[in-house]
Amino acid sequence: MPSRRLDAFRILLIALLLVAVTPAAAGSRPWNEVVEAARGQTVHFNAWGGSAQINGYIAWVGERVAERHGIRLVHVKLADTADAVARVVAEKTAGRNSGGSVDLIWINGENFAAMKRAGLLHGPWVEQAPNFRHVDVQGKPTTTVDFTVPTDGLEAPWGMAQFVFFHDTAHLATPPRTLAALADWIIQEPGRFTYPQPPDFIGTTFLKQALVGLVADRTVLAKPVDAVDAAAVSAPLWAWLDRIRPSLWQDGRTYPQSGPALQRLLADGEVSMAMAFNPAEASAAIAAGTLPDTVRTSTLDGGTLSNTHFVAIPFNAAGKEAAMVVADFLMSPEAQAHKQDPRVWGDFTVLDVAALPPADRRRFADLPLGIATLSPEQLGPALAEPHPSWSAWLEAEWERRYAAGR
Repeated sequence: MPSRRLDAFRILLIALLLVAVTPAAAGSRPWNEVVEAARGQTVHFNAWGGSAQINGYIAWVGERVAERHGIRLVHVKLADTADAVARVVAEKTAGRNSGGSVDLIWINGENFAAMKRAGLLHGPWVEQAPNFRHVDVQGKPTTTVDFTVPTDGLEAPWGMAQFVFFHDTAHLATPPRTLAALADWIIQEPGRFTYPQPPDFIGTTFLKQALVGLVADRTVLAKPVDAVDAAAVSAPLWAWLDRIRPSLWQDGRTYPQSGPALQRLLADGEVSMAMAFNPAEASAAIAAGTLPDTVRTSTLDGGTLSNTHFVAIPFNAAGKEAAMVVADFLMSPEAQAHKQDPRVWGDFTVLDVAALPPADRRRFADLPLGIATLSPEQLGPALAEPHPSWSAWLEAEWERRYAAGR
């Protein structure tokens, strides 16, 4: 999900890192006391606001926590996660160590790594949450490791993601299944493919997917970008992008600004393929009427990138207890099953469904798969994300090479 960075954020963070800070420990406060303290609090949930389905799901969560716990949930709709991160950094710099404006934040990747490094997160607290016991930490190891960085109880998992492609069978019957075949098809069918412009989250993920598929030794990507010869490692990626660029939509002179913008091009018939980091997103879009029912999902031979997305509580959150209760609800079988329904969102669960009580297992068994959703077996291998530092480096290098007018 959207997880971009800002130059201003970087400057503030560098300044902040000059000061020794450590995350505040949540301790072992009894959960019933947390729930009691949460009643009447407001949670400003800073989360991406670019999807009607996701916005609807968060509104549903707000109704549930209001009914059950007397918590008021306010969805602060973000275009860029880094906006909220920068706000927390600015508050820390200004000495606002309590009563912060961000209570809960949807986060992962480099933003989490930076906040953890700077001591800007409340916790550890996640293992204290009752529903964390249902999380499949063994079968889904990325629920406790975020882009190679251990979460250490500072963020709660609430969804699984795997990178997929969409294709409209009205224009493309059989999609390419390798990067070499994709490049060949792009050149043979000029103007029918593009990708979102980095630093859009989906655009950056496409760069990382291509890098992982083209690099000689994937293990080098687990290292910080400044610990390796990034230019040499990434050379196959830029050669591949150079080859396809003249055959992209709009001759590669301009790019859609987001994943949803790319989906609109697919819906309008301007391109034949799109992409997302949610295996059920095409089914959800078809159900919502924003994509034609001829769209189907595909992946690449050998697998695609996969990760977990999380929620975290800033160190100075005004409603820490309520934020913990909301995060716990997000991990509940009820909330996870509702979220996985492609008619709602289609976001895959972080839970060990097989270990749930029978009634909760039925919540998942009764879900429709979705007309365009691949089964877990069809999705293929889930590939590990590179170290979070690669994202910003790839974005900057892409900007240098391919930004408009260059």
